[in-house]
Amino acid sequence: MRFARAMLIPILVLACIVGCESRPEDKPTSAKHVREDNRSAAIRGEVSPRSSAHSPSVKSGRLEIRFSNQADEAGINFVYRNGEEAEQFSILESLGGGVALVDYDQDGDLDLFFPGGGSFTSDGQPAGYPGALYRQEERGRYSPVTHQAGVENKPLYTHGVARADADHDGFPDLLVTGYGGLQYFRNQGDGTFIECAVSCGLDDRLWSSSAAWGDLNEDGVLDVYVAHYVNWSPANNPVCSSIGGNRRDVCPPKRFDPLPDVLYFGVGDGTFRDGSREAGLSTLGKGLGVLIADLDLDGHQDVYVANDTVPNFLYHNTGNGKFEDISESSGASVNDRGLPDGSMGVDIGDFNLDGLPDLWVSNYERESFAVYRNFGGKNFLHVSQATGVTAVGGQFVGWGTVSFDVDSDGDEDVFVSNGHVVHFPEAAPVRQHPLLFENLLGKRFQDVAPNAGPWMKSPHAGRGCAAADLDHDGDLDLVVSCVNEPVAILMNETDTKNHWLQIRLVGTVSSRDAQGARVTIHTELGGQSRQIKGGSSYGSTGSDWLHFGLAQADKIQSIEIRWPSGVNQSLVDLAVDQRHIVLEPTNP
Repeated sequence: MRFARAMLIPILVLACIVGCESRPEDKPTSAKHVREDNRSAAIRGEVSPRSSAHSPSVKSGRLEIRFSNQADEAGINFVYRNGEEAEQFSILESLGGGVALVDYDQDGDLDLFFPGGGSFTSDGQPAGYPGALYRQEERGRYSPVTHQAGVENKPLYTHGVARADADHDGFPDLLVTGYGGLQYFRNQGDGTFIECAVSCGLDDRLWSSSAAWGDLNEDGVLDVYVAHYVNWSPANNPVCSSIGGNRRDVCPPKRFDPLPDVLYFGVGDGTFRDGSREAGLSTLGKGLGVLIADLDLDGHQDVYVANDTVPNFLYHNTGNGKFEDISESSGASVNDRGLPDGSMGVDIGDFNLDGLPDLWVSNYERESFAVYRNFGGKNFLHVSQATGVTAVGGQFVGWGTVSFDVDSDGDEDVFVSNGHVVHFPEAAPVRQHPLLFENLLGKRFQDVAPNAGPWMKSPHAGRGCAAADLDHDGDLDLVVSCVNEPVAILMNETDTKNHWLQIRLVGTVSSRDAQGARVTIHTELGGQSRQIKGGSSYGSTGSDWLHFGLAQADKIQSIEIRWPSGVNQSLVDLAVDQRHIVLEPTNP
């Protein structure tokens, strides 16, 4: 097994990506030499097999979006287990797990990590199952490397995973959430990890669900926000009845007190300190999903937390890691009736292409999934009914969710992974159909999942999910984790001749992952913006490549990048249907 060397100095980053372990499609771009680099991009860049031999034309009618589950062909047979066979009827069983897309060996291909979940001992104590790491050996084939990589620790009942290069050594690390504490797997750069949560200062012992990385105090070092759920324990596991009243079932979250979230600031030497009190965090949440992104475009990364049965949090970052709680005033904490929802998953996407990031939140049954339109000035409006989202009805219990351009037509669509949390629901089944909302010209959403392939039109016990171009063919695929059911590797087989562009940012002054950076591209059809965000979905981490669908535009007019450091960078003449690596300029 080959591994790329650690890339510590910016000039070595450029040299190594070009000449050492790079794949031909991953073309680096610097601010100073962008025109020279672009001349050679056509040689070194990868052109999508689907779009290499066509001229732009207008396709009549709408595309038929399709996905194929290729987990078996890929060699992935992992199952997240929740221990329900012990019949503890614990709320711990309901959360399930997520997935992280991580190029852990820096060979240019995305690998997959899944938290394992857990079980219960004879006296009702939670016990952990090991997670699983799969290395992509070649396009579409994976090999299990859990033991070799040293990530098979199983002392904790686990849920989510957040990926980031937290120590800026060129290799991504993994933070795993769960009951009883955190696991922090630091990447050693040789194909192995060491677990060092406590020794690195990540000493949290509360029940954590999701986490998100971001440079919240703007010192160039990544921080991490950890969302906590409720105060359940084996000693506090009350007996609750199903809705019909004749069978025991999982208790609702309203039976439990909330747990305070925690924010760790990165010190800069690989360790962390608890900054929750100085950040001014609320103690009243029941957090399941968390997102870090610049929601008001003021250059500071804000935090949004999807809470279960209590109002969602929106923390406006006023700079230097200080937050203003604008949950209530923003309009993004409750539904259109002024009531809190049972929120699980969250993402952002500019669904109406007005340049402002809108919020998408997946919710519980008999509640609408929430589209919060961003009107600027830290003001949001719940527009689910106006955008057609409520047309799917209220039977779904939504978890992981992804905003992504599934057909590369220039607007962002939405996937939702669904599954119930109780054993005996009254109004909906335990296993539920996923939803795939196609964005119709930035005006309305329509669910097209029933026609998007066998897996999409079948019911599942869905939880976390993430999107990425796994096979480098220019479209976005999906990875979905389920409860007591094999994970799904959903390859995008949508037949489109639309153009695309994929960009990966590498920070030099900013954090290496460039979390908080904003990229805006311009074509003859208009502009689009994407952010390098922390967290999102539920308990999962997607790709660090930004994907732009270009529809029939075959030329990029310009690209503007706003780096977290405050540096603004402009690029021109980047080739379409290719992937580009962009380095942050040190002397803009």
